Amino acid sequence: MRISARNQLRGTVTAIKEGAVNGIVTIDVNGCAVSATISMASIQELGLEVGKEAIAVIKATEVMIGLGEMQLSARNKFAGTVTAINRGAVNAIVTLDACGGNTISSTISLAAVDELGLEVGKEAVAVIKATSVMVAID
Repeated sequence: MRISARNQLRGTVTAIKEGAVNGIVTIDVNGCAVSATISMASIQELGLEVGKEAIAVIKATEVMIGLGEMQLSARNKFAGTVTAINRGAVNAIVTLDACGGNTISSTISLAAVDELGLEVGKEAVAVIKATSVMVAID
């Protein structure tokens, strides 16, 4: 699979909570539980079931960056270390090493980078709503 989304986290489906219209799929990625809210139709069409390999796909623009302990409604919060900051004219791509050696990229404003004091080596948290996570299979 080749797509433009920067974040493609491979793992194994560990749980599926079915609802009337949507379901919550949990994918274990090196010990990190990634939650995705997707339609029941998609769950069935992809043949998702516990034990099946799947890929959590997240656009970098859907990843927020925070610092420290946070109580948020977002299901996915991954602590890690900033490994790169690529500054553009308005935004930056911040890359974290999180989830057992995976990288998670986030596109945030330069103002946010500066306000958070982000720099390579600093601890940070990638925050992603479950509704922003897509699920793919090979």
